[in-house]
Amino acid sequence: MATCLFAALLSPCIGRFPALQRLSVSLLLAASGALAMAAGLFGLNDSEAVMTLPIGLPWLPMHLHLDALSAFFMLTIGILLLPVGIYSVGYLKEIVAKNGSIQQMGLFLPLFALGMQGVVLADDAYTFMVFWEIMSLASYFLVTFEHENEATRKAGFLYLLMAHLAGLLILGAFSVLYAAAGDFSFVAMRNAELSPGMATAAFLLAAFGFGMKAGVVPLHVWLPDAHSAAPSNVSALMSGIMLKVAIFGFMRLIWDLVGMHEFAWWWGALVLAAGSSSAITGILMALQQHDLKRLLAYSSVENVGIILIGIGMAMTFAASGHPLIAVLGMIAALYHTINHALFKGMLFMGAGAVMHATGSRDMESMGGLIHRMPATAVFVLIACISISGLPPFNGFVSEWLTFQTALLTPHLENTLLAALIPFSASMLALAGALAAACFVKLFGIVFQGQARSTAAAQAHEVDGWMKAGMAIPALFCLLLGVLPTLFIPLIESVPQMLIHASLAGSVQPENWLWLTPVSADRASYAAPMMLFGMLILAALIYWRLHGRGKRILRSAVWSCGHAPLNPRMQYTSTSYSQPLKRIFSGAYLPEVHEGTRYGVHPLVVHSVVYAVHIGDLFYRRLYLPVGRITQAIADRLAHEHERGMHAYLAYIFSTILLLLLWVVQ
Repeated sequence: MATCLFAALLSPCIGRFPALQRLSVSLLLAASGALAMAAGLFGLNDSEAVMTLPIGLPWLPMHLHLDALSAFFMLTIGILLLPVGIYSVGYLKEIVAKNGSIQQMGLFLPLFALGMQGVVLADDAYTFMVFWEIMSLASYFLVTFEHENEATRKAGFLYLLMAHLAGLLILGAFSVLYAAAGDFSFVAMRNAELSPGMATAAFLLAAFGFGMKAGVVPLHVWLPDAHSAAPSNVSALMSGIMLKVAIFGFMRLIWDLVGMHEFAWWWGALVLAAGSSSAITGILMALQQHDLKRLLAYSSVENVGIILIGIGMAMTFAASGHPLIAVLGMIAALYHTINHALFKGMLFMGAGAVMHATGSRDMESMGGLIHRMPATAVFVLIACISISGLPPFNGFVSEWLTFQTALLTPHLENTLLAALIPFSASMLALAGALAAACFVKLFGIVFQGQARSTAAAQAHEVDGWMKAGMAIPALFCLLLGVLPTLFIPLIESVPQMLIHASLAGSVQPENWLWLTPVSADRASYAAPMMLFGMLILAALIYWRLHGRGKRILRSAVWSCGHAPLNPRMQYTSTSYSQPLKRIFSGAYLPEVHEGTRYGVHPLVVHSVVYAVHIGDLFYRRLYLPVGRITQAIADRLAHEHERGMHAYLAYIFSTILLLLLWVVQ
């Protein structure tokens, strides 16, 4: 935190030297990430740290506490902040060349990182909300970095509106706990006696508040616009870390402060339903995007849904008296939390590299970049395989653990829950298949085939700083996929703290090779053996194709007897997604626009227009009608502002009278 604060204070002082400012701020961010990783590893090894900062109100200083839960999320913050800081050294070079300075970025990027770390370490509601607002406001100024663009300003306004609504709901949740505890400290709230009504109120306020910040369907409408508008290094942090800070807030307030002894059976069901709808809606919308960053943004909605499915199953089993199975669900959710930070951060950095090289984020104008950007293509391919949940990378492990948790549903006595969990698992399976299709589309359209534009044909590889920033999460994706047995015991202290149960009866790493959920009689996974087998298979295929002096004949792709292939004959982003658009047309409800333009005579057709637009269904059917009603009410009230002084005096008198009556009662 101190490193981020120092970077924020230093940046304006050296603003007249953009190159020095770029290098200093970026490397200080990387150093802050390394220190956050060290703090996380320290806290996960059964160590705690407490600190009081005398910088709050005179009677209310700021309290910080590093426990197992905050340590895990500090590790998650650090594991992405480090590579993004390194990546930013090269990425910001183009911004400096374009704008002449990075004053806004240099100030608010460290403050954004400071806010996220402060939220995770906060030990009282006051400190939590202060750092939460720092995080939200700093990210708003980063989203609107290119404020000359009208779409960017609209995205920033929507993000700021939703962020403050989320903050208001979270403040309401803390108010409920404060009413029971009589103190802002988390220790007092943790020990307070809550009635069922107060516990339910705190849960609902927290679920909607943190869900809005995490981008949970249907509270996600701000996310695609904000992630698309922000610079790519900021998008990586927002998707990879900020969404996880919202997950942290929900776990801190519900699992820690309210406590699992207060869980009602339907709490987990609500979280499961939200996770399932987010997973399937997010990936369906991602499939239809041709804007590279917008596709990744909707994919983040899907992955937050996967995390919530794990948390929802953990809540369900904990409330039903099965703590060991709840541990398995929580481990799956935590594992996917850090996994998503890695591969989604890498994908946004890859998108930034592609935009840096081509000047566009429209996939319809790309293609063939694997020949001009081979290193970037390799890193993006690793991220695509990881996010698709395929071995031997990390995404497979967390999704496999989530499915293993769902297979233990027969232990539940509640019929509704016993039906809901398999339904969520089926939605997860469908989302996984669609995710694979989505990222085959991303890699194939962007990197393979022929260049669809002059910019793509003239693209160039990015510099060493940006490649190093992408290489670090790529390495972690492989390590967490091949050696989960070494990482899972490291996060054992989190379920021990929240569920008061250990890994001994749920996830059993048998030495460094085998990962066994519950019992070896049910299922086991040996990631190193999987990798070894895949390498042997690849070697055999290579030997079969190239061995014994065989020659490979290369010729042009057959074009069915027509002229040589050209870029217009390739699949585009839109045509690739068309079959799925037809299959899921009931979910998309596309808007079709048809029209005919005539020439000089009504019988002479000049052109025929057929356009299909797929917008966000929740935005069209929920938010736009609410916005129209709100606008109508505001317009009606605007007429009241035109009244004379006597009307204003009457308003003031009525308000004071109502307040006095409320105080007397």
